[in-house]
Amino acid sequence: MIDALDLDLTPVVAEQPDPVLFATVSGAHLYGFPSRDSDVDLRGVHLLPTADLLGLREPDETRSRMWDRDGVELDLVTHDLRKFVRLMLRRNGYVLEQLLSPLVVHTTDAHGELAALAPGVLTGHHAHHYRGFANTQWRLFEKTGELKPLLYTFRVLLTGIHLMRSGEVQAHLPTLLAESDAPAYLPELIAAKAEQEHGGADVDHARVQADVEHLHGVLDAAQETSALPDAPTVYDALHDFVIRIRLER
Repeated sequence: MIDALDLDLTPVVAEQPDPVLFATVSGAHLYGFPSRDSDVDLRGVHLLPTADLLGLREPDETRSRMWDRDGVELDLVTHDLRKFVRLMLRRNGYVLEQLLSPLVVHTTDAHGELAALAPGVLTGHHAHHYRGFANTQWRLFEKTGELKPLLYTFRVLLTGIHLMRSGEVQAHLPTLLAESDAPAYLPELIAAKAEQEHGGADVDHARVQADVEHLHGVLDAAQETSALPDAPTVYDALHDFVIRIRLER
């Protein structure tokens, strides 16, 4: 199995047309269930020149590219800083997982500052993000019968529950197995996923459906009792941060 941490991904950052504030590994490697044939999902933030935001032409705020490098499929997506911060303020757990990923390919002081502000955007309403993501993945599992969307379903529900209870963004499924509500068979599913990216799920459908429904209930209850606020508390700080970083460059 390819270990994303063993790949030299720094040239990818150097090839980008604008400065990159951070790049991390997301996807299955971050979630703790990569397969032998998993691609490497790189996510990050680039910084557009100020002039690009002032003219009539629409700026290229999101860039995406997929290609093969040394036999490894790479999937790179970056947002301009302003767009990324706006996504952070929209109760988007996905971008927070990217920002806080421990699998860091490239970092800067600005990355550290932005990560330090991340707790201030967390709200009880982030449960809606994880609930919706879980519903989408469950429908995909029912359509395809593949193990990958089933693991995603469990991962996002447990991430949401952990977030509501602790105020911490934790996307690594093996770590989330410590949650009291995590089904005992998940380690077996993780091991099976390691063998094949798009393999079928050899599971008792009724049992996993019941467990998913149970976790939805746990997420609902955790949201109701969460100490997280109703709205972000760092809007002004993020506004000032985006302006300062843009002007510094």
